[in-house]
Amino acid sequence: MNAPTRLAVPSVSLAHLTDPDEAARIERFVTQQGGSVFHRPLWLRAIERGTGQQAMGLVLEQAGQLTGWLPLTLVHSPLFGRALVSSGFGVGGGVLAQRRHDAETLCRAAEELALRHQAVSVELRGGDAPADWQVTTTSHCNFVNDLADDDEAQLLAIPRKARAEVRKGLKTDFEITIGSDEADRVAHYAVYAESVHNLGTPVFPRRLFDAVLDAFGAEADILTAHHDGTPVASVLSLYHDDGKGPTVMPYWGGGTYAARGLRANERMYYELMLHARKRGCTRFDFGRSKTESGPYFFKKNWGFEPEPLTYSSWSAPGVAARNIDPTDESYARKIALWKRLPLRLANAIGPHIARGLG
Repeated sequence: MNAPTRLAVPSVSLAHLTDPDEAARIERFVTQQGGSVFHRPLWLRAIERGTGQQAMGLVLEQAGQLTGWLPLTLVHSPLFGRALVSSGFGVGGGVLAQRRHDAETLCRAAEELALRHQAVSVELRGGDAPADWQVTTTSHCNFVNDLADDDEAQLLAIPRKARAEVRKGLKTDFEITIGSDEADRVAHYAVYAESVHNLGTPVFPRRLFDAVLDAFGAEADILTAHHDGTPVASVLSLYHDDGKGPTVMPYWGGGTYAARGLRANERMYYELMLHARKRGCTRFDFGRSKTESGPYFFKKNWGFEPEPLTYSSWSAPGVAARNIDPTDESYARKIALWKRLPLRLANAIGPHIARGLG
């Protein structure tokens, strides 16, 4: 009588992201599982270089085969505490696993990892989580749509009211530049910093954008709309294929005070759609927005349907999860105060605060 075959026991370990072979193996797994750009070791390492927050990750293996992956950023801030985030500075992440049981195994390992690093919480921006974790499906929505076959069809795909705003932008004499050289980076950061200051939030350090652009190479670029020689709207976009088709994701973008009257943001996004199609993209990922917020309705008005996002979190016993949502009422007075700061001062202080948001 033959002895029964002994099944290999799954094991969880920390990923060695500085090992090129290990990183490449995980990148392949992300591709096979249809993961997002925020699941990629490339993203984690770029965030680490750009913010100083530690890139980490947990791998689940069985019989030498990778069966699960949880990308993590260990985010530390004197103001907001310490947390394991999946993924840091992203709007997506969470566990990639072939079975729900494997996802729970990785989440339990993340709890232990958080306690070892004195982190108050684990935050998953997507994916499955254990039943006893806090889960929300109503706080944010994502917006994705297919790109049209040609320029005119793309314009006509935009609903009438929003299309009228784009047409106004098309009548304005903008210079559109696309690239990732120093001039592109300087223009983008100036516009983005002014944009977030007007919203009352601190700006990320410029080295974060530089690190992402350097890491992603041809998979990232900056599109800027200039008016009378001055950049007024600019967006840093990422290009990725999650198995549903090559996709452009305008990620860090904004406009100056003058952009609204010029319809520069409308022109910028329309130009990005045309540019993305020419480089082979078939989908436009407008990104996430707070449910029922101004950006939420802006994207709906462009014909994008909201897709609720599932976010999960675990908190250490007796400790409240950190709150970094700038739309929370508790931040209203601080946001109003931040808006009154001179832009130069806000840009000097902001990166030291924002690098701890994750």
